[in-house]
This record gives sequence, structure tokens and C-alpha cells, in this order.
Amino acid sequence: MIISYIRTIALYGVLIMVIRLMGKRQIGQMEPSEFVVTMLVANLASIPMQDSAIPLFSGLVPILTVLGVELVLSALSLRSIPLRKLLCGKPVILIENGVILQENLRKTRVTLDELTGHLREKDVLDPRAVQFAILETNGNLSVFPYPKERPATCKEAGIQASKQYLPMTIVSDGKLLTDNLQKAGKNTNWLRKILRNEEAELQDVWLLTVDKGDNIIFYRKEQKK
Repeated sequence: MIISYIRTIALYGVLIMVIRLMGKRQIGQMEPSEFVVTMLVANLASIPMQDSAIPLFSGLVPILTVLGVELVLSALSLRSIPLRKLLCGKPVILIENGVILQENLRKTRVTLDELTGHLREKDVLDPRAVQFAILETNGNLSVFPYPKERPATCKEAGIQASKQYLPMTIVSDGKLLTDNLQKAGKNTNWLRKILRNEEAELQDVWLLTVDKGDNIIFYRKEQKK
């Protein structure tokens, strides 16, 4: 039993390493080849987890082989457009100038219900308001309404927009992130002042962030019932 636990933990660690090496897209929207690799790696890992008679090294070899092939193909696809099209396909226009291209729908096997569902996710109810809708290689639908149909930007409306800054997490679930405190240009005296103003202790803070504009977001931990 202990050996099974150790084998499972070892394979778990290897899988985490494999997914990290494949890149962040592997855990988001995936290309067809990436999806196949992910499913294949998961199936290969399940075999030695379930069958202790299989040596652990024998279970790792095919996983690492698949990883090697994926990394090589990824590198080659960066240099070769034909190979990239072969592995990932190419974007397909489904709506052009307000007209649904029925032939392209049939080629991509996208139903009208799926198309209108994707449009609703983009806050579009009328396909005629769409100048272009493109089915991307990862399965997402990029929707570009006519300029007159989309909300005006601040630039178009002649409005001076306020600057936007990235918040830096200072305290997370009662724990002080010292590195972030320094990156934000703050110190412990500043933190103590914030806590004093909020009448809270460090362990009472669920989330505290600050940005370069000194905009602070403070959430107190909920009391356990």
C-alpha cells in the first residue's frame, strides 16, 4: 500500500512538471495537438498508478517521450507555417459583414445554436451587427461588431480616462507578502497604519492590495460560524 502511495506521488510530481514544461496554454484553451497530448499523458500516468506490477520507470518513459515529441513539434511549428496549420488548423470566418457563412459552418461542424450561443457570450444578440466572427484554432470565437454597434472608447468619446494600475497583493489570508510590500514601495509602518485605520490585526485580513496610485482594497476575514 505504501509503495502505491509513493508511486502515485512520484507520477503526480512528474505530471506537474510535464504540464509546466508544455506551457500555460496547456491549462487554458488548447490547440487540438495539445489536447491530444494532455489526454495521452493522463492515460499513460493512470496505468502505472493502478498496476503496481509495472515498474515505475517503465511508466515514466512513455510520458517523457510524449513530452519530448510535444516540445520538438512546438519548436518546429514556430518555424514552419505548413506544420503549424497541420497540427493546429487555421482560423475560419463564420460571419462576414453581417452574413452567416453557412458553408463554413458546415465545414467546421458548428451548429446555429452553438454560433448564437457564442455570440450571446460576447453580448451580441443580432448576427447582422457583427462585421466579423472568426472561429480560432483553440475553439474560441472572436467577435468584431461594426464600429457603430460597439460601445465608444474614451478616445472616440473625447473623454480623458484616468490611469490604471496593477494592484499588488500585500496580505493574503492573514499572511504578509514581504516581497510584494517592497515592490509596492511600502514598508511595515505603512502597513501598521492601514491596519490601525481598519481596526484590524494582520491575521484578521483576508486580502489587502495597493497600486501605484495608492488605491487600497481591503477585505476582512469572515467570522467562522
